[in-house]
Amino acid sequence: MSEQLNTSRRKAIKLLAGAPLLPLGVATTGLLGACGGTETAAANDGTLPPALSNPQASFLSAAFVSMAAPTLDDPQSMATTTVRSSLKVALSDGSSQTYKLAYQPFFMTGDNVPDGKGGTLVAGGYYDINNKPISDTSVPGRTRQFFSDSPDGSSLLKPANPTVPGVKGNTVFAVVQFEYTTANQAGTSMYGVLPPPIAVLTLDQDPATGKLTLVKYHNVDTSSVNGLWITCGASLSPWNTHLSSEEYEPDATKATTDAQLRGFSQNLYGNPNTAKPYNYGHLPEVTVNPDGTGTIKKHYCMGRISHELVQVMPDERTVLMGDDATNGGLFMFIADKARDLSAGTLYVAKWNQTSGVGPGAATLSWIKLGHATSAEIRALVDANITASAIMDVKTADPSDTTYTRIMYAGKPNWVKVMPNMEKAAAFLETHRYAALMGGSLGFSKMEGTTLNAKDKKAYSAMSRIESSMLKGNAANAGDIQVEGPYSGAVYELNLSGGQRDKSGVAIPSEWVPIDMAPVPALVSEDLGGGAKKQQDALGNFAHPDKIATPDNLKFSEKLRTLFIGEDSNTHVNNFLWAYNVDTKALSRVLSCPAGAESTGLHAVDEINGWTYIVTNFQHAGDWESPLHDKVKPTLEPIIKANYKDKFGATVGYLTADPTGLRLSAS
Repeated sequence: MSEQLNTSRRKAIKLLAGAPLLPLGVATTGLLGACGGTETAAANDGTLPPALSNPQASFLSAAFVSMAAPTLDDPQSMATTTVRSSLKVALSDGSSQTYKLAYQPFFMTGDNVPDGKGGTLVAGGYYDINNKPISDTSVPGRTRQFFSDSPDGSSLLKPANPTVPGVKGNTVFAVVQFEYTTANQAGTSMYGVLPPPIAVLTLDQDPATGKLTLVKYHNVDTSSVNGLWITCGASLSPWNTHLSSEEYEPDATKATTDAQLRGFSQNLYGNPNTAKPYNYGHLPEVTVNPDGTGTIKKHYCMGRISHELVQVMPDERTVLMGDDATNGGLFMFIADKARDLSAGTLYVAKWNQTSGVGPGAATLSWIKLGHATSAEIRALVDANITASAIMDVKTADPSDTTYTRIMYAGKPNWVKVMPNMEKAAAFLETHRYAALMGGSLGFSKMEGTTLNAKDKKAYSAMSRIESSMLKGNAANAGDIQVEGPYSGAVYELNLSGGQRDKSGVAIPSEWVPIDMAPVPALVSEDLGGGAKKQQDALGNFAHPDKIATPDNLKFSEKLRTLFIGEDSNTHVNNFLWAYNVDTKALSRVLSCPAGAESTGLHAVDEINGWTYIVTNFQHAGDWESPLHDKVKPTLEPIIKANYKDKFGATVGYLTADPTGLRLSAS
């Protein structure tokens, strides 16, 4: 997602493990989610993988075979989900097989989907605080329920003791959140003014093929947490809950004049003054119940930041958090108890630069911001605490040494904490307080974060390296002084124990990031050597065979592959990439419809023996000029026809064709 939408918006594997090859001819699931539309799995062209010489051969490794970027020679391929990649599997007997990949949808937003009670619901539909549908009345005679064109964070999980009727095979649950809707039927922007829905999907998994079929759609009641705010990336916790997000938290110092917050409040509560800014910018957690419903809570003790996509470490206490903001920070939360995020300690990273070349590099140290419980911070909010009670904030230099100059959202603030308000400042004014305490609040659009547990490395996507990260920029806060590229990079962070915070106190975790440097193959290449300086014949500002503006990240331990979804304002089509951390090979595996963003990634190594990668797409045909000027006239009518006049977006999965793939025998 772009900051304030001023640029581009947010913008099966059935491998053999001691099992004989399944019969060919069924399009089975493998990778849930991807960018897509009304397409079905590609037809079998008659080229089938050869039978195994040894049916008991086991899986050794897999490598994705890249596809070319689509072009205007085939406009349909640019205007829909296109998959022309394949997966090559190495087996223990020395043989290998190559499988063609294809795309299969669950549904398109706006579709009527089963509610599990004999009725239907609108997929991605919006609801107010009383769980009543919110209607789009912008065009007379065409009133309908609002539904999202922007599905995002998704989780796929195996339930314990499910009780959903109508499932013939294995029950699998998915949680899908819907970040926003782009516009109403009259074309007026609706970004951030509708309360995002979040849904639990009950899926019927065919035990023989792994195929997933939707049997129930449940809209989660979010009234207990005052609704949700701009839900972006998500992850699955080790204890099988869905960790959501709320990004671009409203500035509480401007609550009475914030048009977005007031519009949100009007749609949620029916009153523009009801919503409190401090109720948003937290980390929501969804628990899926055996009957396919879901319950939700928010953790007020994990920092009020632009939460994007968090990663819980194997200790089930340490949480690494990116921050999709200008003047954002790298944050870490360590829970008091495993599998319980309701209390803990919040830290912010200090970037100690070792290189300013390109994306730069640094060692990292950590500053403790405070300890809190979610209950005590929410109690402050419920008691109507105000920004002025927590921190005195000036936007012009007061010429008073009791104030400290910091950078906030690209502009200078002069701040001081009110007496005895350090804890409230740490957890409700986290950006300002972290900067005041010496944290490196200089990152720009730090998005997805994921973990390679075997190598003890984390990966973080910097969607664009701009403004606050650049040496000499007016938004620069001092610590981070790098060159670019504008179209971003993926950073690798080594993790270690034995670390101490700034005050010398031991940090109780073995999973603390200690340094940060770009992955060489995952640094974008801006054409012309700078931000939007040069376009190719199609319109790309960044090299189409390299990543550009990486956003969603998820790592598959078994595939040894880092999946990267783009939110690019420099690629005409956004892509889903696969990067093998051992071979260093980068492969394009899927192309989204032009103008759409790749979202919702989730790598699932095994559910009942089957492997899935979850991803979605947002806002097909969200045109930018001059990026899309060459393609828009041709692609606009095709995208409108494919995606409900551009109001629809698809949730589905990438799969093998014509047969599925399996990593595990059970």
